[in-house]
Amino acid sequence: MENELITPYLSQLKKYPLLSADEEKKLADSIENGDMRARNLLVQSNLRLVISIAKKYLHYKVSLSDLLQEGNIGLLIAATKFRSSFNTRFSTYAYLWIQQYMLRFIRNKNPAIQIPHRKEAEIRRIRASQDHLHQHLGRKPNVGELSLYLDLSEKEIKNILDHEFSLKSLDSIVDITSETTFGQFLTADTPSPEEDFLVTEKREIVLNIIQELPKKERDVIASRYNLTHVESKNTLRFVGSKLGLSTETVRQIEKRALKKIRSKALERGFALS
Repeated sequence: MENELITPYLSQLKKYPLLSADEEKKLADSIENGDMRARNLLVQSNLRLVISIAKKYLHYKVSLSDLLQEGNIGLLIAATKFRSSFNTRFSTYAYLWIQQYMLRFIRNKNPAIQIPHRKEAEIRRIRASQDHLHQHLGRKPNVGELSLYLDLSEKEIKNILDHEFSLKSLDSIVDITSETTFGQFLTADTPSPEEDFLVTEKREIVLNIIQELPKKERDVIASRYNLTHVESKNTLRFVGSKLGLSTETVRQIEKRALKKIRSKALERGFALS
């Protein structure tokens, strides 16, 4: 029944336009002045991002529709709080809000699963924001800048950072003999129709992004990951030999290209791991 409801919803998302950075800033200014139509447009244009993030948590065996509902709440809050002065793409800012609401739902739905409690989630959110602002500012952000970006008081941020919490990773091995991880115990055996839909659409987006890369980066990615074949990816040495480049040069080009691909995918509403 859920598949019958979700699949048409996924297809309908294609009608919502992707926004440019300038369009997002204009909408943010309108939202700050109380324009609800602008807020709704910003939300609708980023619903793909909610689905992309939700896909990462399907192995918890929670309903996709429930994850989407919680993620959409986070997206709505992000749209309300987003400001053009943040000097970042909305998808980057919204990611943390969407993720926070999904994780809280999963924790409440499955008490036995150890994932971040509120304080731990807040620490992660602050750390992620610090990393993001550091990249844009070229230096470590101060508490005042974090306060503006996260819409928290400086006192709240200082109090949160005073605490340290340990997290149980889903990658931790729970069966030593088979080296099975906790996450693998929870993974569904076969992909659902909605997962197949997401994989197909994400692949199309990635391939389009690769075509936008400079020729040298495009050649390295195509050779490294066998985009037209089914084999496993080639070694750096093999790609370097094929393209007449050193192994280190190939590694640097690949790193630069993958960073661009992830960034452009996020702008288009898909989070790549």
